[in-house]
Amino acid sequence: MSFEKITYEVQDDIAVIAFNDPKTMNAAGVDTIDELSLALEKAGDEARCTIITGNGRGFCSGANLSGNMGGGKSERKPDAGRELDRAYNPFIKAIRTHPHPVITAVNGAAAGVGCSIALAGDFIVAAESAYFLQAFRRIGLVPDGGSTYLLTRAIGRARAMEMTLFGEKIPAAKALEWGLVNRVVSDDSLLDEARNYAKQLSDGPTTALSLIRDLVWQAEDNDFDNQLQAERFAQRTAGRSPDFAEGVKAFLEKRPADFKKV
Repeated sequence: MSFEKITYEVQDDIAVIAFNDPKTMNAAGVDTIDELSLALEKAGDEARCTIITGNGRGFCSGANLSGNMGGGKSERKPDAGRELDRAYNPFIKAIRTHPHPVITAVNGAAAGVGCSIALAGDFIVAAESAYFLQAFRRIGLVPDGGSTYLLTRAIGRARAMEMTLFGEKIPAAKALEWGLVNRVVSDDSLLDEARNYAKQLSDGPTTALSLIRDLVWQAEDNDFDNQLQAERFAQRTAGRSPDFAEGVKAFLEKRPADFKKV
């Protein structure tokens, strides 16, 4: 199918999904989230690593405030959280449960729910011009899309409080210092760098990498004993995969492993 608010392409087992609505600096309306969800599902079947980025000057400027924010003429009281249940939260969860690694390549503004989407990546590459913004306080709302969860676990409660209570921009350099992103690269090389990392992941052991990302996400909430058990069962699954057989064979034959798409 053709998309209106995003672009989607797959090349060399790498899917690139990009916001593509320059008029709104890539605002994430419900229609955009619906397209992103469909593209992410396609990428799960067609690729071995997915990149989410933004075309133009920004990654994503947040939810589209010109749309209906949960009011509705027939409702006595508005519900600004209604579309979170229907569209935004399922999409964030879909990134979390994606079958292979997700890289977010952040250019320009990652604001509001755009910040949440950026932080939901397994590996986050930011352009030097990128910045992260939790501006909800400016319009009398609270962070959403999992922001309070993702921020607190990435940079700690004190910095998460600072970022959300004051609503100030966190430029790429500070985001790297805080541990909010993995890499900062030049604007011109952002997508090339993201593709380089994606190539390393897409060439890797599909089953093991999927299990690794899942284990790391689980570790945010598991206690030690439960995490040991999670590792134990994940290891059983990995050990039964063709990747493991190929990895051992390649090791014994002193050659690089040739992992196939599962």
